[in-house]
Amino acid sequence: MVGMVTRPIAIPLIDPFARRVKDLRISITDRCNFRCTYCMPEEGMQWLPRDEVLTYEEIARIAKVCVERFGFDAIRITGGEPLIRAHVVRLFEMLKPLGVDLAITTNGVKLPELARDLKAAGLSRVNISLDSLIRERFFAMTRRDELDRVLAGIDAAIDAGLAPVKVNAVVIRGVNDDEVVDLAAFGRERGVGMRFIEFMPLDADGQWTGAQVMPAGEILERINAAFPLRRVAVTPGHVQPADRYEYVDGIGDVGVIASVTEPFCDNCDRVRVTADGNFRTCLFAVEEFDLRAQLRAPGGLDADDLDDRLSVAIQGAVGTKWSGHRIGADNFVRPEKSMSQIGG
Repeated sequence: MVGMVTRPIAIPLIDPFARRVKDLRISITDRCNFRCTYCMPEEGMQWLPRDEVLTYEEIARIAKVCVERFGFDAIRITGGEPLIRAHVVRLFEMLKPLGVDLAITTNGVKLPELARDLKAAGLSRVNISLDSLIRERFFAMTRRDELDRVLAGIDAAIDAGLAPVKVNAVVIRGVNDDEVVDLAAFGRERGVGMRFIEFMPLDADGQWTGAQVMPAGEILERINAAFPLRRVAVTPGHVQPADRYEYVDGIGDVGVIASVTEPFCDNCDRVRVTADGNFRTCLFAVEEFDLRAQLRAPGGLDADDLDDRLSVAIQGAVGTKWSGHRIGADNFVRPEKSMSQIGG
């Protein structure tokens, strides 16, 4: 029909190991109001200059290309702590027309003020970090006395109708592993899905050792002894990093993310964009691809040409995606960046 705008047909983005990539993680800031021991040092972080951080318009442009050109169907916003970036609700308003599943990972401190506005703007799901229910230990792990605010944030997310609300706990042997059952009980009582995550070698201090990892199997054994579990059948669709189990009594579910001992790399469908616009094919990738340079090319490009250049860059990057991260192998290379600089 005369006057109709034609759009490219989405072409599945396939990596060298025949995995379809369709899940986009976008970090919108490297800054954080916490200093979690497994993520950031207490002092000395060098923040990105603000002019090096992608604008919301640039973020939306990359997301649009991934959705319309390659059929991505899920976008998760991360940080640092994403909710400390100014006017973050506007970003979700910009992403909502893409019609994909929008999620966020947050420490929850700003949710009491923002949860309802985020829901109205298009946010569907939220993951909230909570590593301890013991005030002194929470402070030791996050270096912030904000346990009450995080708990209020969880309640605010539930009240706003965000669903599902999931709570993430990084388990470190000798630090908080004795709270696994208590955290599981918390999830059952609050009606949220607990997700226990093995400690990964992305701490800023570089002190990670395998001895600090509490394997997912051991986590499940402890929970099952208190609250019997049964495995949830895997359904077609997105690759879920968490192996899910439901409680036999029907009161909710729990998941374990065995990134170290039983990685899900064989089925990985995700890629990442850092706050400064670098495209990464893996959380543990040692190579990045600069999308910001395409977005800010001297002289500028019209919208279609810019989308074409971004598409080519993204395709080229995915063509380098490796089979897996190799944690524990002799040839494992730790990324130079810590978790907060990559995007959780």
